[in-house]
Amino acid sequence: MFPTPKPALKPNTYAYESEPMVKATGFREYDARWLFEKEINLMGVQALGMGLGTLIHEMGVKPEIVTGHDFRGYSASIKMALITGLLASGCKVHDIGLAVTPMSYFAQFALDVPCVAMVTASHNDNGWTGVKMGANRPLTFGLDEITRLKEIVLKAQFKLKGSGAYAFVENFPARYIADLTNRPKLKRKLKVVCACGNGTAGAFSPQVLEAIGCDVVPVDCDLDHTFPNYNPNTEDMKMLHAMRDAVLKHKADVGLGFDGDGDRCGVVDNEGDEIFSDKVGVMLARDISAQHPGATFVADVKSTGLFMTDPVLQKNGAKTDYWKTGHSYMKRRVNEIGAMAGFEKSGHFFFNKPLGRGYDDGLLFALAVCDMLDRNPDKSMADLKNALPKTWGSPTMSPHCDDEKKYGVVDQVVAHFEAAQKKGEKVAGQAIRDLVTVNGVRVTVEDGTWGLVRASSNKPELVVVVESPASEARMREMFKAVDGVLRQHPEVGAYNQTI
Repeated sequence: MFPTPKPALKPNTYAYESEPMVKATGFREYDARWLFEKEINLMGVQALGMGLGTLIHEMGVKPEIVTGHDFRGYSASIKMALITGLLASGCKVHDIGLAVTPMSYFAQFALDVPCVAMVTASHNDNGWTGVKMGANRPLTFGLDEITRLKEIVLKAQFKLKGSGAYAFVENFPARYIADLTNRPKLKRKLKVVCACGNGTAGAFSPQVLEAIGCDVVPVDCDLDHTFPNYNPNTEDMKMLHAMRDAVLKHKADVGLGFDGDGDRCGVVDNEGDEIFSDKVGVMLARDISAQHPGATFVADVKSTGLFMTDPVLQKNGAKTDYWKTGHSYMKRRVNEIGAMAGFEKSGHFFFNKPLGRGYDDGLLFALAVCDMLDRNPDKSMADLKNALPKTWGSPTMSPHCDDEKKYGVVDQVVAHFEAAQKKGEKVAGQAIRDLVTVNGVRVTVEDGTWGLVRASSNKPELVVVVESPASEARMREMFKAVDGVLRQHPEVGAYNQTI
C-alpha cells in the first residue's frame, strides 16, 4: 500500500525521505508545476507517475507513454522517479531522453504512442519542475483531466497493475530534426540570430536553422542549467534585449529566441525591435491566408485586436476566434474547430495540417517566420511589421498573487467590470463596448482600447495586458484604470515589469 501524499514535509528528515510530498497547488489548469524539494519530493513524483498511469487506464487509453526531460540539474532524476510510478501502474514507457517539449509530442506520432509525460518547468526559474501530459495526441490535458489526476494522487487512489515495461529510444532527436528539415531550403539567404538562454533548445535549434539554409549566429546556445545570463523566457525583456543587441551587432535579418523547453519562440526584427508574438501571429496569418484564403485562426484573449480588424486578413477572408489563454486550451480549440493555426501572445503557436500536426513547436514557428521572409524577398522583417495597422500594446505584466488567492481576486475583478458595465460607468474615460469573460476579463471601451486581467495558470501571479489602437496615452490610461482596480486588493503584489 503506497502512503497518501503530504502537502508539506521538512527536507533532510526521515519523513521527507520515506513519505511522498505533493502540494495540491502544483496541479494547474493544464499542466503541473512545483518547486522541487519545497512542494514535491521524489516520492511525490513517483506518486504522480502512479496517478498518471492509473488515470490512463481509467480513460481506456492504451497504456503506452513517451517520456522526456529538459536540461535542468534535477530533471533526469525527476523523470526516473516518474517512470517508476508509471511502471508500477502497468505502463510501457518509451523514454526519448533529453528533449524539448515538442520533440516529445512528435514522438507520440513517430512512435505511434498515445500518451506523453514531458518533465519540464518550461520558462520558470531554477528550482521549479513540472510535467506536461496528454493521452490523446496532439492534445494535452485540460482542467478535467488535471482535476481527476489531482484527486487520484492526493487521495492515493492508485491501481497498481505492475507488469510495466521500459525502453530507451536511441538517437531520437535526429528523427525530430529530420522531420523539421526534410523540406526545400530557403531561396533567400537569411542571417538569423538564434538565442536559447542556455536552455534545452540550444542543443537542437541552431542545427535546424542551418539545415534549411540560414546563416546562424548562436547566442547563449551552450547548455547551462544555472541560466547564467537570463531566464530562457521569450517574454522576458532581458532575453529580448540580448537578441536585439546581437541582431544589431551582426546585422541579422531576424532574431529568433526559444524558451526553456522549446515550445515557444520570440522574435526581434532586423532593426532590433522586439515584436510581441501576437503581432507576429498577425503577420503569419496574413502570409498563410494569402496562400489559403478563408483560413480560420484562433487567438488567445491576451492577443491584439488586429486579428479581427486587420484589413488584409479581412480581404483574404480570414476568420479569427478568441479563446482561453493556455497551450492546452488553445491546442484543443484549434483542433475542435479545424483552424489552420492558433496564436498565443506568450509565443505558443499551433499549426494544423498542412503546416503541422496541431501541437505547439517553437522551431516550427521559427521556420514559418523564415518562410514568410523567403516569400517576401524584397521586404525586411521590419517592413512586414510596419505594414500592420499601428497599435500600442504592453508586454505581458505579472503582478504577484499567491496561488491560493489569485482566482478569487480575478473573480472579484470580473464582478467589478460587470457591475460597471451594468451601471453604465466609464473605464479609462469611455463607456465599455464589450466584455469577454471566457478567461478572466477583457474589457474593451469605445475607441477599441482594451485591458485584460486573468490568473496565471502556472505561476503565483496575475496576468495584465493592455492595448490601444488610438495612442500610447490611451494605452497608459487603460493600464492606470485596470491597475486602480487591482490595487483595491492587498493580495496583489508588485509587477515583474510595467509600462
